[in-house]
Amino acid sequence: MSWKSRALSPRSILPALAVLLVLVAGAAAHANKPVPFGDRVAAKGAAEASADPAASLDAADLDLRVGPGLEAYHRATGEHAWSYQREGATALHLEMAGENAVVVWDDGLVTSVRPGDQQVRWHRAVPGLADWLRGAGEPGADKRTEEQRKQQAKVRAAASLYTVQESAPWVAVVTPELTMGFRDADGDLRYNSKPAGNCVYDPERTAATDFAVLVPRSCTNGSGQQVSGGISGYRLDNTGWQLNAGPGVTMKALDGRRVLISDGPIVAPKVFDTRAAAPEAACGSPAEPFAAVPPVGGCAGDGARQQ
Repeated sequence: MSWKSRALSPRSILPALAVLLVLVAGAAAHANKPVPFGDRVAAKGAAEASADPAASLDAADLDLRVGPGLEAYHRATGEHAWSYQREGATALHLEMAGENAVVVWDDGLVTSVRPGDQQVRWHRAVPGLADWLRGAGEPGADKRTEEQRKQQAKVRAAASLYTVQESAPWVAVVTPELTMGFRDADGDLRYNSKPAGNCVYDPERTAATDFAVLVPRSCTNGSGQQVSGGISGYRLDNTGWQLNAGPGVTMKALDGRRVLISDGPIVAPKVFDTRAAAPEAACGSPAEPFAAVPPVGGCAGDGARQQ
């Protein structure tokens, strides 16, 4: 058997060349593809970095600030340690969930970052958050200056983000049309809740403790008049609850577990214990001897409850 050599024709070369071009283009696109969510982490230069590549800082060693990204400074020296930014977005507010920093961005994204090693742990988008931060479509929104819009976004970002520390840290995000809860360990969505009927949630009146987040809602009737609303309590380690409340209810966290609820001039203020998920009994009330949550500090004349 003999073999005959044959020159490759241009027609036979074209398919192989096309495949090669596709592979080269694919490799180039992979090398230059955008970083997901526009993440950019800038640490110290190599010359200044620790000799130990595994070394990391505790969150307690860092002073964390926002604007334009998440900025970390050494508490001991005040020197800038690292910066985490997202292309095209501005960080507005941060809260700590355990050892992790949770950040709200002006584009409606919520991010968890581990400060010690600058690791971005998860991102979650919250529907409607960006529009609410900007005040899109609200009366008078077109008359606000750029500085007024930025200030409003910062105030609303602080009102939208809450972290709960017990028994495992989690994150609540509240907007007028939606509230969502995420487990901080992995960003898993644990609940999402929309207000019923002609009601909206009120992020700026929301209160949080180490055990729960309490979100009030305002409601109107068919004529647009305000009517009684309520308070939704959210927990991840237990079932939540619903409380009746008037349209002007206000709440203030007293400590890591108790919230003072004031509901107008007629109804006396009450203290709600978010760990026990029950109201604290008032001294001298008929329910006081049988209360699930006795008054903190006891009542005068009740030696058994004095602390």
